Amino acid sequence: MSEQSAQPEYRIEDLAHHSGATVRTIRAYQDRGLLPRPERRGRSNVYGDTHLARLRQIADLLDRGYTLASIKELLEAWDAGRGLGGVLGLVAEVEGPWTDEEADRISRAELDARFGGTPDEEAVREAIELGVLERVPDRETEEYLVPSPQELAVAAELYAAGVPLSAITGHLRELRGQVEHIAARFLEFTTEHVFARYLEHRPPTDADAAEAATMVRRLRPLAQQTVDAELARAMRLFATRHLQLHLSPDAPLPEDREPRSVALPPATIRAVERLVGAENVAAFVAAAAEREVQTRTLDTLASNAANSEQIVQAP
Repeated sequence: MSEQSAQPEYRIEDLAHHSGATVRTIRAYQDRGLLPRPERRGRSNVYGDTHLARLRQIADLLDRGYTLASIKELLEAWDAGRGLGGVLGLVAEVEGPWTDEEADRISRAELDARFGGTPDEEAVREAIELGVLERVPDRETEEYLVPSPQELAVAAELYAAGVPLSAITGHLRELRGQVEHIAARFLEFTTEHVFARYLEHRPPTDADAAEAATMVRRLRPLAQQTVDAELARAMRLFATRHLQLHLSPDAPLPEDREPRSVALPPATIRAVERLVGAENVAAFVAAAAEREVQTRTLDTLASNAANSEQIVQAP
């Protein structure tokens, strides 16, 4: 058997079967220049292992979040001899876990027991929506994947301390938005001052991509370390002021904690419903009002402290 005849050959239907792509998708890739043209044999088009490997590369890059336009650039670089190893290594480094915490599983019975023993379908739905829980399919007993056991443990401790589940989920939504803003700013900062030089070429060279991946490994823990340090500083500062406020003999006595009705404009209610859903309006309004009160209290304390300092320093 000759070397040529030993190489696998595929009709387009066979190539689709082995690659998992559809015939229509393969033809579309050919039209976009992502896939080499097949060899013509009489009236038939013949594909080989090169085409199969290329289809698997494209599928892998799509799974990593690349667009077809970006994939074309990467594959053209590959064909020009610049390689993809460094680029894929960089992608793998960025997409890897950013924490040492390992996911766990919990049964519905265990979940209910940790939160008072009474099933709460609405709370479970919100936890799934927030990604705190993920359903495990095809199970005889209801079971959930817990991506962050620490986060679930914090929620359980807050609930045991008397915080309603609706308030916990509302706080998590607010906290998540603030943390995502911090993450975005950190990425903008490091991209401008560190990674811009590695990303000047599109796609980056194999060497630049490999060096950038090394830099990601070095900088990965810095964001969390910085946030941990700053959160500890802020908590000590604000908690001390908060305690002083409540222990002050001039502080107002706590009033009754019974819920009270407050009239809000219909437009405001509709805006909040669009933002968080009708079922979360009360929790959202309460959390927003409480945050505003705390902010104004802290501002007053800081202003009073500054004024006192100025009086002491005055001649």
